Amino acid sequence: MRRLFPVTDETAAPGASSGTSGDGRGGPGSGGGGGGREWSLAELAAAYAYPAAATGAGPGAGGRDREPWLRANMVSSLDGAAQHEGRSQPLSCPADMRIFGTLRALADVVLVGAETVRQEGYRPARARAEFAAAREAAGQGPAAAVAVVSASLDLDFSLPLFTSPLVPTLVLTGSAAPPDRVAAAEAAGARVVTAGEGAGVDPERAVRALAERGHTRLLTEGGPRLLGQLVAAGMLDELCLTVAPMLTAGDAQRIAGGPSVTLPRRFTLKSMLEEDGFLFTRYARA
Repeated sequence: MRRLFPVTDETAAPGASSGTSGDGRGGPGSGGGGGGREWSLAELAAAYAYPAAATGAGPGAGGRDREPWLRANMVSSLDGAAQHEGRSQPLSCPADMRIFGTLRALADVVLVGAETVRQEGYRPARARAEFAAAREAAGQGPAAAVAVVSASLDLDFSLPLFTSPLVPTLVLTGSAAPPDRVAAAEAAGARVVTAGEGAGVDPERAVRALAERGHTRLLTEGGPRLLGQLVAAGMLDELCLTVAPMLTAGDAQRIAGGPSVTLPRRFTLKSMLEEDGFLFTRYARA
């Protein structure tokens, strides 16, 4: 893996190479050259650290005194598909999954739509020994909680995501959610959070509800409908987008669907990494 942006002397040097796949990746300290080594998880964590504004309360302070920061992690083909045959995994690669795991390990909570839970077979986030000390120092629990957004609560509450998570799973829903489904979620061990009037969930209220529970380092993994709602509501602060060197054609969704914005919102490129033709970009609100 090599860093393409920000540009350094090493990045721009003639002959800078992408290294090799697998274990032959250069790290952040090696600039743009091949480096001949894999980026460590600590180096990836440093490259994707949440901004100081989201972590300003200091170690051990929990999340309640920090401003929430919502980042999305998505993947897209060259022709704009966010999925192939309903799933994002065919567009991924080992380096993408390594970044995926790092982003989860940095987050307080993973926000995800109900359809994505059903399609992708979501499981609870797991504790990783490599991040245990850093999470403890940051006042975080052993793993990120998962927060599922669902109006109908049409979910299989017998799944491990609800019955045996390391951290209790949250279910965000509207005030008009079916009472029997609310009861089923709570009986399975999930914590139901009302974040909207009527049947739907209000994106701003959802983010505020999570922040009130100390979850200020927010990560959403979609799907496209949920991400579109967050974008339209102006709640997204950062997008980590993997561009896969693949063409899919077909009628797959883009990474964000649903309501449109009045004017396109400008984001600024913060970093770009590359490996085996995959681009790992990071954009933040301008």
